[in-house]
Amino acid sequence: MDLTFSEKDEEFRRELREFLESELPLELKEYTRRMTSVYSEKSVALQWQDILARKGWAAPSWPLEYGGCDWSVAQKYLFDVELARAEAPPLSPMGISMCAPALIGFGTEAQKDYYLPRMLSGEDYWCQGYSEPHAGSDLASLSMTAERCGDEFICNGSKLWTTHAHEANMMFCLVRTSQEARPQLGITFLLIEMDSPGVTVSPIAMLTGEHIQNAVFFDDVRVPVSNVVGEIGNGWTVAKYLLEFERGGSAYTPKLNSRVRGLRRAAIDNDALTPDISASLSEVEISISALEIQELRLMSELSKGGSPGLIASLLKIRGTELSQRLTEIRLSIAGNYAAPFQPEFTAPGGEVINRYSIPGERVGPEAFVTAMPHYLNDRVGSIYAGSNEIQRNILAKILISKS
Repeated sequence: MDLTFSEKDEEFRRELREFLESELPLELKEYTRRMTSVYSEKSVALQWQDILARKGWAAPSWPLEYGGCDWSVAQKYLFDVELARAEAPPLSPMGISMCAPALIGFGTEAQKDYYLPRMLSGEDYWCQGYSEPHAGSDLASLSMTAERCGDEFICNGSKLWTTHAHEANMMFCLVRTSQEARPQLGITFLLIEMDSPGVTVSPIAMLTGEHIQNAVFFDDVRVPVSNVVGEIGNGWTVAKYLLEFERGGSAYTPKLNSRVRGLRRAAIDNDALTPDISASLSEVEISISALEIQELRLMSELSKGGSPGLIASLLKIRGTELSQRLTEIRLSIAGNYAAPFQPEFTAPGGEVINRYSIPGERVGPEAFVTAMPHYLNDRVGSIYAGSNEIQRNILAKILISKS
């Protein structure tokens, strides 16, 4: 595999940098530096999405006919690299990066024609209805029901840990439409309007007061049968396909490399680059380089029309665990400056309902204000999109079956 970039690729890189230097607002770059979550606030995400959409770059992985970009694997990778380098905020992944691939792969032409343009424009802002009180990583045990009544389903049940449900107007949801011997059967992938009668969103406030997640309750909510994506009862297939994109549909390493460089600068600037810290950063850099090779292989497969497949589990494990390792090193660099709780100087991805600190001047260097919140928030990285233990089980089963 040739890992060198052609002159055409380097020309594309220069175009990216020129665009980001001229079009990425300074306030969005500053917001990104203060982020403690993988999600940006809705207003920030939509502001940046609008800028990218006007350039035609909001959904580069989509097929060209739906508003995507006819980019090579190298160009898609360079796009991720330059976004990380420029400190651009992330877009909400729920619509463009998660529901969209499911629609493109399994949706009807009417669904694609209606929903995909609204995702690009930001007119529809999506959330994911998967987890339930008794169904997290063991997603097949979900119990939210959808009983068919003519041309509608009547939905009852609840979803838990639903990110940005209080701000979304659409949800892609897994519901149980029949009871079968295997729990993976009888599940249907359904699109639900959040303003439907019977939908109630209840906030889940973190100990820090952040409101990002929610519990969502469904009481006799009527949803058209035409909102089913794929076949009734075959939603598990659609969900697995979508989860591949959630786990491995984008590159981890550009942001990881950017964070390593930032940590090294912060350590130097604050006279904290000890031999132990330097060795830890070098060790992580080596692991990121190894992960990068796998990501390039994946992008090559995607460019041929493939799906992330099994490698998505590997990337999810290594990407999230390396991210967590970087937060640990950052705490070591920050030292005592990681201790003060200063939510007024951070961007947690949503409203802070209760602020327990007393607003005032910032304590310590700016580079360390988000160290502890980022560390705590990133613990969930090895849980979301299927826990890393589940991913290892998936890999083990495949290896055993091939042995």
